[in-house]
Amino acid sequence: MKKETIYGVILITVISVIAWFLAMIPAVKALSLSSLIMGIVLGMLFANTYRSRVPETWEPGLKFCSKRMLRLGIILYGFRLTFQDVLAVGVSAVVIDAIIVAGTILLGVWLGRMIRLDRDSTLLTSTGSAICGAAAVLGAEPIVRASQHKAAIAVSTVVIFGTISMFLYPIAYRAGLFDDFTPQQIGIYTGATLHEVAHVVGAGNAMGEQIATSALIVKMVRVMMLVPVLLTMSYFLALEAARRNTAEVAVTDNTTGGTEKKKKIIVPWFAFIFLLMICVNSFLHAYFGGQEWLTASLKVIEFVSTFMLTMAMTALGCDTSMAKFRQAGARPFVLAALLYVWLVAGGYLLTRFIVPVLG
Repeated sequence: MKKETIYGVILITVISVIAWFLAMIPAVKALSLSSLIMGIVLGMLFANTYRSRVPETWEPGLKFCSKRMLRLGIILYGFRLTFQDVLAVGVSAVVIDAIIVAGTILLGVWLGRMIRLDRDSTLLTSTGSAICGAAAVLGAEPIVRASQHKAAIAVSTVVIFGTISMFLYPIAYRAGLFDDFTPQQIGIYTGATLHEVAHVVGAGNAMGEQIATSALIVKMVRVMMLVPVLLTMSYFLALEAARRNTAEVAVTDNTTGGTEKKKKIIVPWFAFIFLLMICVNSFLHAYFGGQEWLTASLKVIEFVSTFMLTMAMTALGCDTSMAKFRQAGARPFVLAALLYVWLVAGGYLLTRFIVPVLG
């Protein structure tokens, strides 16, 4: 790695460390604002103040954090999940998660076309709302090949509406709006519809330990669906690119007799490795669960994964100026708001009718 690249990495590391400690402040913790969220906030502040003073030679270091560090962080994220978690929540929770994920992405693509939002922003915002917030946006970004500022804007929509739900759900629970739900149903509803893992933890703990535990497991099952979503997205984007290339070739042949253009098909290998890590973690829990060495090791891996994702979020923020927000306009937030209505209302109806049937 070149010296200039290292300087860029050091810059992102310093900002990420500050974000990490800010996230540990009790007032910030009470809002369930994770280090990932604080990282993108600090990154955006830096982008709109001192970013112009950073030498261009440091740029590769920033890109290294937003690309390579991101993928490593997502791969290690797999150690938070096990297939035993799927068995623990029951069939109904898995079915609801699947409907929420597929329905949110498909609805998002349709709504994005209706409001004339660009494809990249549509896919990133829909994926973030559908699965696990910022981590899902980061996972989809290399598949979509979107500009970093579009990924940052998509993350911002997730943070806004996820934070609203984190306060709204406990208020609704105390107001008696969930009285027709069992604690299991409330947990399923919370885990299947809130954006970030941190939001699920915050809302669940405010409603009781039993609900919090159920909600977190349902949420982590939803996170597992990131792999099939990335693979499916990669496949359809490759088909779209192939059709576009065919059309370009036809036009070229009819006009200048040019040769065919080819585009590289993106294979999200990190998604396969992410799934492999889930398998490894499932094996470790099945045979060594409860042993101190395993618990300690997983805590270290979780720390490293979270910090890597924090660095990736910080790097995204550092590439997001207010000018780019103005350029994006209100449409990404309109799409996120419409998807939020679907998550709240659609998730409620799915939980109400599917859980009593499937158990």
